[in-house]
Amino acid sequence: MTAPAVLVTGGAKRIGAAITRAFAQAGWHVVIHYGKSRAQAEALAAELPSAEIVACELGDWNEGPAMAKALAARLKDWRVLVNCAGVFDLDTAQDLAPAIFEKAMQVNAATPARLGQTFLAHARSSTGRRLIHVTDQKLRNPNPDFFSYTMSKHALAATIPMLSMARMDSRDRVYGIAPGAILASHDQTEAETEISHRMNLLARKTTPQDIAEAALFLAGGWLASGETLYVDSGQHLMAQDRDVLFLARQ
Repeated sequence: MTAPAVLVTGGAKRIGAAITRAFAQAGWHVVIHYGKSRAQAEALAAELPSAEIVACELGDWNEGPAMAKALAARLKDWRVLVNCAGVFDLDTAQDLAPAIFEKAMQVNAATPARLGQTFLAHARSSTGRRLIHVTDQKLRNPNPDFFSYTMSKHALAATIPMLSMARMDSRDRVYGIAPGAILASHDQTEAETEISHRMNLLARKTTPQDIAEAALFLAGGWLASGETLYVDSGQHLMAQDRDVLFLARQ
């Protein structure tokens, strides 16, 4: 295997699958992480020219770093880690649910941070490494819904400048991608997405391919380390008092 390697967490489904396909089509060897979606991961890997799958429970403190160390030991040019996996469970500013909070902070913030630390410490690449965290436009445009989720994404975003400052190799880059509303979530219908997902400055639906193309761009390392790209058709510039799950229902 001579192609550069990328690990995409949550790479078997939804936005993660779009990122996986984009890197594979661009000539990368893709490592598809999955938690409970083995069938989807296997099916996607079978479609791609150079891919493998790896299982890891991101809710566990130790499994993520162990997975990253194992990959670093055998991948000769592990150039990019995209932390895309996450949980998105509903609680509110009026009622924080402890179990939802603990899971969100672990899966969405703590484990991606530890994966990033392990990647930057152990991965081998002759051109520098790229750590990309997928966050959320809620960093700039918060609302009271999905309270724990939003807190976890703020925590993850805080690691981007800190890990960038701590780099030991000046060729390395640490980035964020902050998506807007893209796919239907929970019980949202496609008819509702046609309304709420166009509530942005461009009045257009942001697509998974938009996120994938942003990840490929960042993989080149063209931007200064520590930067975050907002890929949301301008949604983060518009104040919204509810999550898009509810905007079409008001």
